[in-house]
This record gives sequence, structure tokens and C-alpha cells, in this order.
Amino acid sequence: MTRRTVLWLSAHPERHSLNATLRGDGLRHLSSHGVRVLESDLYAMEWNPVVTRTDAGIPEEERFRVSSDTRRAYTEERLPEDVRAEQAKLRQADAVVVQFPLWWYGMPAILKGWFDRVFISGFAFGKDPATGRRLRYEQGPFTGRRALAAVTIGDRPASIGPRGKSGELEELLFGLLHGTFAYTGMSALKPWALPSADFTEDYDAARDSLLTRLDLLFEEEPIPYRAQFTGDYTDDWALQPHIRPGETGLSVHVEGS
Repeated sequence: MTRRTVLWLSAHPERHSLNATLRGDGLRHLSSHGVRVLESDLYAMEWNPVVTRTDAGIPEEERFRVSSDTRRAYTEERLPEDVRAEQAKLRQADAVVVQFPLWWYGMPAILKGWFDRVFISGFAFGKDPATGRRLRYEQGPFTGRRALAAVTIGDRPASIGPRGKSGELEELLFGLLHGTFAYTGMSALKPWALPSADFTEDYDAARDSLLTRLDLLFEEEPIPYRAQFTGDYTDDWALQPHIRPGETGLSVHVEGS
């Protein structure tokens, strides 16, 4: 049996934090079960999250066209070493765990900047240069990989529930789960979340909950987001009128919801 590889991508500035402790236990658990683990601890790496013309080697006197210029740098193998190293990790991974504290209902800036610099056209999306085929959703370049978001949250459990003031968790994280994971072809799993994280009293229960999800990383069913190119959507990428007519909102993009 082929040994599986997991990339653990994390973003928390404190090495003694709850997030760091969970990460350490998660990494040890995976390794003890024969999983090869790759790690990107962005704060420890002092990762630069800012996209600049330097990423594409564009001189100051020239206009920087972010998507096309970074794509050209990628195809010509001119990207900075830090970006190429992260892309190499992702190529090796069978699954990705993205762990972070929820700040202002989103990812920490350093983590968002990782996606901005690493998930560039030609590598994570765009068109196949040979066939012109669009590389997104079920045709994305990362099909076959699984992705789990592991999130610590300050809100109370009910606040991120179906009627919670902060919104239902999968909709709250729609940009990451659907707009990043699924968009690039990954199978997005239901996120793991620890609410009221600042008031965690039973660490063992929190850890065991996460480890259970890690045990199911390659077994559980992903969120059934609709495929783009099989007839559910119009050429303008809107849901066909006959599918769930009269309904709106993010849930319409999930089959059977």
C-alpha cells in the first residue's frame, strides 16, 4: 500500500498556543499511523504573504499584471524559491490540513497571503496550455486531493449553528471550502471547529475530536458541491433555473442540501 502524504498548513503566531498544541498532537498522530507529514508553519517560517512584482520578476518601470505575469514566471520556472518550495509540498500531498484561528470571520492575513502567492494561474487554476480546458472545480488541477479546515473559534457553539448570529460554519467558510478547495479540484471535507476556544477546559476532548477527524481523512464523504461542467450551471455560471427554482443562497450549490 502506498504511503499517504499530508501537508499540514498552519497559521498562529504563538508556539505555546492551543493551536500549536493541537498541531503538534495532530502531526504526531498522523506520523504514528504511517502517514508522511509535510509541514508549513507560516509564522515560524516568517512567510511573506504579500504578492509583489518581485514574485514575477517584473521591473519597476513595467506594469505588473498579477495573474498573467505570475503565470509566466511559473511556466518559465522563475518563481521565488519560497513559493516553489510550497508548490512542491502540495504536489506531494494526498491531503491538506489547513489549521487557523478564525479572525474577523476569515483566515489570518499570513495564511490568505500563502494562497495568494502559491495558488497562482497555471499551477492552481487557469487553462491547460495544450488543450485550453478550464482548470477549475471537477476539472481542477488538484483533483484527487482532500482538504480539511481545522478552525478554532471564539464564538459559542450555537452562534455558528444554522440559526446562529455568526452564520452556519460551512457557509461562513464558503470562500475557503468552495472558492479555494473545490475551485482547484480538491475534495473539501466538512470543517472541524472548536468553538469557545479561549475557554477550553477539556483539552483532551478537543484533541480527541480532532484526531478522530484525522483518522477519517481519507474515508469520509466530502461536501457534495455541484460540478460546474455537467449541466447544473449556465454558461454565465449561474445555477440552471430548473434546479431548486426560487431558492437562493450558498446552500443551492450543494447537492441534496
